[in-house]
Amino acid sequence: MHGLVFGCLLLVTGKDIPFSKPNILLLCVDDLKPVLGCYGDKVVKTPHIDRLASRSFRFDAAYCNQAVCSPSRNALLTGLRPQTLGIYDLGTNFRVGNPGAVTLPQLFKNYGYSSQGMGKIFHVGHGNTNDETSWSVPYFRGKVVDYALPENKRDLSREEAMFDNKNPANLPRGAALENADVPDETYSDGKVAAEAINRIEAAGKNAGQPVFLAVGFLKPHLPFCAPRKYWDLYKADQFQLPSFRKAPEGAPAYAPTTFGELRNYKDVPNKGDILDDLQRKLIHGYHAATSYMDAQVGKVLEALDASPLKDNTIIVLWGDHGWHLGDHGMWSKHTNYEQATRIPLLVRTPGQAVGGSSAALVETVDIYPTLCELAGLKSPEKLDGISFAPLLTGKSFQGQRDHVTHVFPRGNRLGRAVRTANHRLVEWKTIGAPAESAEVELYDYAADPLERKNLAKDQPEAVVRLRGLLARQPEAKPQVKGNPQQGTDRATLFTRRDLNKDGKLTRDEFLANQPDPDQARERFKRFDANGDGVLSRDEFIQQGRVLPAK
Repeated sequence: MHGLVFGCLLLVTGKDIPFSKPNILLLCVDDLKPVLGCYGDKVVKTPHIDRLASRSFRFDAAYCNQAVCSPSRNALLTGLRPQTLGIYDLGTNFRVGNPGAVTLPQLFKNYGYSSQGMGKIFHVGHGNTNDETSWSVPYFRGKVVDYALPENKRDLSREEAMFDNKNPANLPRGAALENADVPDETYSDGKVAAEAINRIEAAGKNAGQPVFLAVGFLKPHLPFCAPRKYWDLYKADQFQLPSFRKAPEGAPAYAPTTFGELRNYKDVPNKGDILDDLQRKLIHGYHAATSYMDAQVGKVLEALDASPLKDNTIIVLWGDHGWHLGDHGMWSKHTNYEQATRIPLLVRTPGQAVGGSSAALVETVDIYPTLCELAGLKSPEKLDGISFAPLLTGKSFQGQRDHVTHVFPRGNRLGRAVRTANHRLVEWKTIGAPAESAEVELYDYAADPLERKNLAKDQPEAVVRLRGLLARQPEAKPQVKGNPQQGTDRATLFTRRDLNKDGKLTRDEFLANQPDPDQARERFKRFDANGDGVLSRDEFIQQGRVLPAK
């Protein structure tokens, strides 16, 4: 099966590609909606991503699984939707919902890859943590909140506290915008790009070791900070405000966002409307931050093109969710509407010289099985995603989606949505409540692309049909609760238990402070796969499971 996929790639590229483990370059971008030249935007300056798109496969109907950072990234990295994990918030680690999940980088590591992460990959903050089990080498973290000007740096420690605190609403606020005449490397994305270049150069010197490089860029996430030269790409008066700036007529009152994320920053009112001049400044800032991020992506791609890895690397560029830029009178993400849920997705296979595009519906969870199939690796069972690898080869396949699904919570309700080529339906109800208790939104993108009106009462046949799609899905899990220790990854637990730091656990080290010593003794025997009386790091992490063949 996997050999067939690479055989099909030969037809696409016209080149002789040896069947060997391809390297992976996964570029994750925070808060990036399809405001890119390659998606038809006429204002934004993104030459480097546009060049990547010219030799990649562009997905025009790609959607996140929840329009907020942590659940969206959980979907990418586990192949499981938020309603499968039961995690809809920022602070709950995915291993609380599924302790045995094998993440995408972890799976590649298990198959012999050097798995390396830098920047923002997992959501780290708000009480959540990185997943050390996923990486072969220590993770390189970037800062979401990163100022250059002295007057803004004074707020930096407080802003970092806001990001790391579970309840940030009452903390002091920093600047939403920064235009500073500084080098690219002043901000985190410049540092992340430099680190990625170093990793690519190091990997190029070790051609026998395939690499999985996950590079996470922070911008255009708030605050909109970028070196001045990227602000200067645009004229302050060139930005047009959205034509429709009201919540959809007939939508439930709780469905829109009040964009508290943006209101956490100074110079943005705590409530009420945002003045038009400030809206234009914010749109300008989003574009400047996007162009800055694009330049850092370009540096990484140039390093790859100069590397021995260039002819055997799969490149994926993915935005974790969209962003409201004043449409519907809303800002930030946190909704089930089009501007928050549609994402950019580019995939380039080894040797691909000419770009392509598809209107096929795909979800974030589909990336995990797709990369496994392209790399010839067996993916875990019971993923929510469907591989779209055949689309990359020009082949049709039976698993192509006729709809995608995403969610967003509001209080005790969960809005479960299905998006087809022409419609989106959102069913709002308490998890576990009967279907007849739900409130419903319906939007028809052929008739009303700006989502001006909830058409549920006007198109009852469409409501019945789309609710039938939701009815075939399992009931969503409620938000999981548990000891935060449950979310601590097994690599961290191993380090804590390895008291003498010799890289292995004796029986006594393993049993120390176990709440269930009798069962723990049996676990030790089970984990000790080679029967040598001690647990290696991999035996502890994998819990005695046999690793896949490398």
